[in-house]
Amino acid sequence: MPVQTTLHYVFDPLCGWCYGAEPLIKAASGLMPIVLHGGGMMAGANRQRVSASLRDFVMPHDRRIAEYTGQPFGRDYFEGLLRDNEALFDSEPPIAAVLAAEQLAGRGLELLARLQRAHYVEGRRIADETVLKAVAGELGLAQQAFASALRDVDTQGHMQASRAFLANVGGQGFPTLVLEREGRLQVIDIGPYLGKPEAFVQWLDRQFYLSAEAEASSAMVCAADGCD
Repeated sequence: MPVQTTLHYVFDPLCGWCYGAEPLIKAASGLMPIVLHGGGMMAGANRQRVSASLRDFVMPHDRRIAEYTGQPFGRDYFEGLLRDNEALFDSEPPIAAVLAAEQLAGRGLELLARLQRAHYVEGRRIADETVLKAVAGELGLAQQAFASALRDVDTQGHMQASRAFLANVGGQGFPTLVLEREGRLQVIDIGPYLGKPEAFVQWLDRQFYLSAEAEASSAMVCAADGCD
């Protein structure tokens, strides 16, 4: 019998590896519900204006992510946004937008993917409210309703809860994917699947028919969070 399964996704909109994992998340969304947990990697005291030092820090990582995952990074990002010293990297506004889209229409995951593309390919300022509203409008979300939801979401409370969840499951950062089956939480090592969404879906598909008890009994030496 299929096992009730949920995928928890601890993410940040400004995390390059989360963007690298986007094809896996998209593929997984066709199989099971995904619960979003925005962590706020560059929120509050960690938000930064674009600078030469920030650019020099993120560019090598971004190029590695592109090579490893096949995700595109645009010229408008590398030569536009990363040279825009007026741009602010702040995770809180895009997380708020994702929460608003989820609350409004159950489309938080869709908006997250679109914001990642707006940032990493199109070089747009996704911390700006005008950009967030424009991107939401591109997805067909009602502007007035989205703006109202954006004002009302408790982004700070959500980020705190997400950080607590991450700590509770023993996650190391962003992205962290956690499979919940029959009330049991298992952190997934997605490293082997980056750039391979079809293989990831095949692995996930098997989890519907593998109960927590069966998995535990078949494991010889591995703990719950390893030996995949």
